[in-house]
Amino acid sequence: MIEGHGDDLYTYDRPIECNFSSNLTNWIDPAPLAAHLSGRVGEVLSRYPEPRPFTLESRLARLLRLAPDNVCVTNGATEAIYLAAQAFAGAKSAVLQPTFSEYADACRICGHRVVSLYQWPAHGRLPEDVRMVWLCNPNNPTGTVVEKDALAALVERHPHVVFVVDQSYENFTLRPLFSAREASDYPNVLLLHSLTKRYAMPGLRLGYLTGPAPLMEHLRTHRMPWSVNAVALEAGLFLTAHPGAVPFDLEGCLREKERFASLLRATGGVEVWESDTHFFLARLRTGRSSALKDYLARRHGLLIRDASNFEGLNDAFFRLSTQRAADNERLVAALGEWLEG
Repeated sequence: MIEGHGDDLYTYDRPIECNFSSNLTNWIDPAPLAAHLSGRVGEVLSRYPEPRPFTLESRLARLLRLAPDNVCVTNGATEAIYLAAQAFAGAKSAVLQPTFSEYADACRICGHRVVSLYQWPAHGRLPEDVRMVWLCNPNNPTGTVVEKDALAALVERHPHVVFVVDQSYENFTLRPLFSAREASDYPNVLLLHSLTKRYAMPGLRLGYLTGPAPLMEHLRTHRMPWSVNAVALEAGLFLTAHPGAVPFDLEGCLREKERFASLLRATGGVEVWESDTHFFLARLRTGRSSALKDYLARRHGLLIRDASNFEGLNDAFFRLSTQRAADNERLVAALGEWLEG
């Protein structure tokens, strides 16, 4: 695991008042979930969770129109990443960059030979002997989405390659993506999903994998029992029983993202990359993102993500997750002060 993931507000003495650093957004209010858990936590803490979280897997399977054997609930999407890497230890893996560092980290820990791809495979051809392909869709940190038809064509062209497609941000884009049902029809596709992101509950760590039953059975032979705690499972059961309990106005959030990006561009000191979701990359025309990050945190209580440690990016890049309008305007004003400084 690299140092410098987002959400490192614990490294600052001054309280962080608005967090643009993680890919969470304050357009989602998890208060209804918190209220439910507060009434159940005493009972939940007094018993072991299911060794294999079959009840939640069955509930998710019904919602997704899958069989329970097509679903594997995990301790966040990160456990799913490491589980997939372990299940194919020693393979040659291709990772589309720049992206979340845990794909390559997990692969290297499990003895994979890792190659980085910085553009979509030319003519739909992968490097020789690649056994696994890892891509984030929508991608972290760029927020871009791979065309569904292009991904399907690549999967179909390489039936011997396992494609690990991290769709943790699938609820934050209007672009078409694989559904869990569609992907399960392929013998070589694993989809990663995150309840953590959609319901703004990173402290609970709850995600799941979907895919064809033979692949899922192979993955389960490598997982430890009780990997998902009882409070997280209770949250998952509540959210699947009450899917509208924690609403999210995606279209409104994406409109605010576009306005936020326009305000940043208007400062004249920042280039903003196009994104298909609520977070996006920006690049300083002068200066270093680490210096900007420290200034915003220490002087204004605002936290951004220094993106310089993503493979393929330099020390001018930072990432922002769209928040409510007043918070976004506050960050733009603080950035303007730093640029004038």
